[in-house]
Amino acid sequence: MAIDVKPTRSELIKLKKKIKLAKSGYNLLKKKRDGLILDFFEIMKKAKTLRQELVQEYLSALGKINIARAMESDLKIKSIAMALKEQPKIEVTTKNIMGVVVPKIDSGELRKGFLSRGYGIYGSAVIDEAAYAYEKFVEKIITAAEVETSMRKLLKEIEKTKRRVNALEFAVIPKLDKTRAFITLRLEEMERENTFRLKRIKAA
Repeated sequence: MAIDVKPTRSELIKLKKKIKLAKSGYNLLKKKRDGLILDFFEIMKKAKTLRQELVQEYLSALGKINIARAMESDLKIKSIAMALKEQPKIEVTTKNIMGVVVPKIDSGELRKGFLSRGYGIYGSAVIDEAAYAYEKFVEKIITAAEVETSMRKLLKEIEKTKRRVNALEFAVIPKLDKTRAFITLRLEEMERENTFRLKRIKAA
């Protein structure tokens, strides 16, 4: 900030207001940063559990489809897969976490009953079990996608907020405080000079 050699009281008042505003912004950003970090770690715990569940669901589904392939022909399984009438519908909306917009994915009910899968009497118990296992697996994939995308967005916002907090704490506010100290000192010097000048005029 450029400073006049002879600053005024009004400049000092304006600067004090600016410092107060900067410190208020700093405190708000610190609270936001801390809140985002807490939310991030909560979501991260959920993500770790989800990853483990995702692996388990995948292995379960893989085991079931391998059993189905052993008991039925690959051609029959592919034919049944092609016979499915309804495709899953996924709706992506958003939600707000501490001012950060993250995705909210709604896939509806992916798990279906035996008759609602579309292949009717052409299926079998092992194929039905494999289908159910993959439906559960897809549900976990969708949930994991929502959680991990939210994590990435929160982490990006945390880094951005941390940079702003650090800029205020280590650059902006110290510079403003230094400027205020300089202006205060200069005004005091000017007052002493004026007092000394008045005394000399009176003594003359």
